[in-house]
Amino acid sequence: MSTNSDKVVITLIFLVSLIISTIGDEVSSANFPIIVSTWPFLKAVSAAWRSVDSGLSAMDAIVEGCSACELLRCDGTVGPGGSPDENGETTIDAMIMNGVTMEVGAVAAMRYVSDGIKAARLVMQHTEHTLLVGEQASIFAISMGLPGPTNLSSEESIEKWINWKKNKCQPNFRKNVLPVNDCGPYHLKSRTNLGEKTCLNTERVGVDESGSYHNHFNLHNHDTISMAAIDKTGHIAVGTSTNGATFKIPGRVGDGPIAGSAAYADSEVGACGATGDGDIMMRFLPCYQVVESMRLGMEPKLAAEDAIARITRKYPDFVGAVFAVDKNGTHAGACHGWTFQYSVRSPDMADVAVYTVNPK
Repeated sequence: MSTNSDKVVITLIFLVSLIISTIGDEVSSANFPIIVSTWPFLKAVSAAWRSVDSGLSAMDAIVEGCSACELLRCDGTVGPGGSPDENGETTIDAMIMNGVTMEVGAVAAMRYVSDGIKAARLVMQHTEHTLLVGEQASIFAISMGLPGPTNLSSEESIEKWINWKKNKCQPNFRKNVLPVNDCGPYHLKSRTNLGEKTCLNTERVGVDESGSYHNHFNLHNHDTISMAAIDKTGHIAVGTSTNGATFKIPGRVGDGPIAGSAAYADSEVGACGATGDGDIMMRFLPCYQVVESMRLGMEPKLAAEDAIARITRKYPDFVGAVFAVDKNGTHAGACHGWTFQYSVRSPDMADVAVYTVNPK
């Protein structure tokens, strides 16, 4: 038979266990909400943070953060007014992913509409599709209420394009072709009698002997904001927005709107964002790889490094980076070919912090 003192001890043990359990939950949840983004896009991260810290969802935070970057034209590589293609036109790629439902909405090579991330969310909300492209994506976005048609070029982008034309359209993304005149049109090398002005350079057009075009990617020529958000409920979302690689071939779509490449999320595991040479990265789906590696128990740092290593084994000249964040808010980054920075805001920070990752 238990005595009153036994009952007191049992009660105390129960209360202590309950307190310890509660403290443990508080320590874990103190990591939320959290925003992680490629590059020192401080105002974009702050916009996302204000949204999620006020109690809105991770999805809402992604839209606010990426929209801020589009409006600010972060580094000239997000939103309108930058990165002209060979014809001098700026187009938009964007994607948003819900890590709870695994829904994805995306637009690619979208013309005349500047709100890439909002257009991507409209694809998710109002269609059964995942990706809309080109002018038809623009028509859809405008029909759903977004402003347009809008000229996405700027004085800066036009001047950049004019100077590029004066430099004989160098560098560019063409290979194994010969241009008639300095800037094309381009023909297969096997064709003959192309005229007196045919360029006889049979190397990859626009590339010097020191390396590939990918060496043109640097801290001022990357092309993507990729952002992850974990809200107060632990739900995770990711999003991207970009105006693509400078002087790309018209119609080119990069990794930005491809789920698993520039971003991926699963609320049961975590999230990833990527930036860099999207034409290479989309062949490896590095962010899908990061999340799946974390699902198997790999820590974020090792998962990020492993995803980059898988690319560099095949492409040693690759330039790019990823960040990884698990469902508990632990984050890390990895890169190759450049020094990478990513930004974080969480409850234990007074402001956005920038983390620097050096290549191995």
